[in-house]
Amino acid sequence: MTGRALSLVLSFLLLLALTPSSQAELASAEVRQVRVPRIFRLDGVVEAINQSTISAQTSGQVEAIYYDVDDVVEKGALLVKLKDTEQQAALRKAEAELRAARAVLRDAESSYRRIKDLYDRKLVAKSELDSAQAALKTARAKLDSATAALEQAQEQLRYTRVTAPYTGIVTERHVQVGEVAHPGTPLMSGISLEQLRVSVDVPQSLIIPIRQKRKAGVELPDGRWIDVKKVTIFPFADPTSNTFKVRLELPPKLENLFPGMLVKSAFETGSMPAMVVPAAAVVYRSEVTAVYTIDEDGRISFRHIRLGGPLGEEHLAVLAGLQVGDRVALDPVQAGVELKKQRAQQMQDAGHE
Repeated sequence: MTGRALSLVLSFLLLLALTPSSQAELASAEVRQVRVPRIFRLDGVVEAINQSTISAQTSGQVEAIYYDVDDVVEKGALLVKLKDTEQQAALRKAEAELRAARAVLRDAESSYRRIKDLYDRKLVAKSELDSAQAALKTARAKLDSATAALEQAQEQLRYTRVTAPYTGIVTERHVQVGEVAHPGTPLMSGISLEQLRVSVDVPQSLIIPIRQKRKAGVELPDGRWIDVKKVTIFPFADPTSNTFKVRLELPPKLENLFPGMLVKSAFETGSMPAMVVPAAAVVYRSEVTAVYTIDEDGRISFRHIRLGGPLGEEHLAVLAGLQVGDRVALDPVQAGVELKKQRAQQMQDAGHE
């Protein structure tokens, strides 16, 4: 049962009239039939939303590896360091070319201003002014090219320091120290445990009500059920299995949940009638599940029942063993004591006869 069904549970709590039994003086509740959400449970597989393989974006020998499999890595942490001799040299060359381009531009600007002044005074021909303008444009273009080359060299140098794109756990290391990496060479794989989802294959017979309701829950390893805030339904079926893939996005930072784990998922597909008893009234003895019932004359009986799923935290659905209108004792311990007294009294009465 998902958390969203709790509101329905609360609506029928008032139907369970809590009254003391007239003769046994035991608090009891009447078994009533109510409508509860129809829940369909399926197995799902936990997936990491962020899972990736980091590859080299520049060439270089692997100089250092700072993390290994199963290590927790913070976002931005240095993972792999590549030898950067070539990139440092390229950066120095780009810086020198940028300085040269700036010097050429300054000379071109100075020459243009001088010739422009002479042209305005009609001391030089128009062709000389045109040549100065062309030289100025060429110098500016070379400066733009040198600036871009410097940015590229800086970027290539940064590529020699491979950092984590998100906080996660290393799942595989693909290189060793001393190997030469090239652009596209896989370096390290990892996953993030901060954002997880559950992937479920849903039979096509259920996809319409699930698409309409979009209410689902997931059972955590500790037995708790949590509501799913976002349900994503793929708009096509797998032709081999006739199932639709459904993704259930989980809240962030859940503990003891890891990719690849099998978990139970629950989908609300409608409503159905169910008999309900308080969880406190149910007795568990070895493989026996039962309740103490109280009839109109106050007689107590120990009755075996078959339970359905939980309805919230305080009530259970009953599949067999009870009928609507039966009363169940809310204190099984006291009911057991009273039952022994009744049996003893019956034996005593039989002896007197």
